[in-house]
Amino acid sequence: MKTAQHILLPTFTAILMTACVTDPNSPGVEYMPDMYRSPAVEAYVDYGQEAYVVGEDVARAQRSTPSSRKPAAGTIPFRGEDQLAFALPYPYAQTPEDYERAGAELMSPLVTNQANIEAGEKIYVAMCTQCHGLEGKGDGALSVNGHIAGIPSYSDKLKDLPEGKMYHTLTWGKGLMGSHASQLSQRQRWEVIEYIKVLQQGGEMPTFDEDGMPVPADAEGEAEDEPRTPAAPAVSVGMEGMAVNTAH
Repeated sequence: MKTAQHILLPTFTAILMTACVTDPNSPGVEYMPDMYRSPAVEAYVDYGQEAYVVGEDVARAQRSTPSSRKPAAGTIPFRGEDQLAFALPYPYAQTPEDYERAGAELMSPLVTNQANIEAGEKIYVAMCTQCHGLEGKGDGALSVNGHIAGIPSYSDKLKDLPEGKMYHTLTWGKGLMGSHASQLSQRQRWEVIEYIKVLQQGGEMPTFDEDGMPVPADAEGEAEDEPRTPAAPAVSVGMEGMAVNTAH
């Protein structure tokens, strides 16, 4: 017993002494370094090339793990089928030639319906009236007070402006109008264009059917002009099987 004590006590004392250092910045002897400093894992790093960070087993596992790999060039974030059209890169450059190309080729992915028009109206009132005015006649506050002159009317000079050119202008800016790409998402740009197309026709909101789709103006006229046929008296069957006139 005493022999064991004579051996263990000096050994334990030596271990304690080796852990004591005079340098206050030294951590001393670390008997389990992996408990103190575990390897940091950075995203998108090929640890197979970093032998000093991880061993070959970990490197092999990293090489077979797709979650740590960079996406392929040109990859766009998937936001659902209904949002895919608004996540595609814009293919037209900020040049006069591409402004014309956008006007000829670019079409809105949105359906022209009540929801999109009303969403566009809210954006227009918040973002566009300062220059273009509530009715799109170019008589906004910045135009009236002389800060910006010569803003054309949507129902006059811009009556036939294609939606592709509108989108291009919202994306890149044109003339005195700056880009709105940082303020409006792709969907919001198309929504405000849906409302601007209403302003191009004079600003009167269309009539919508029960599905929220615009009713053509000629269809409205036909419905008003169509003579009404008097309704036949409502008939139901009485308890004893006799026809009973329920008209009053």
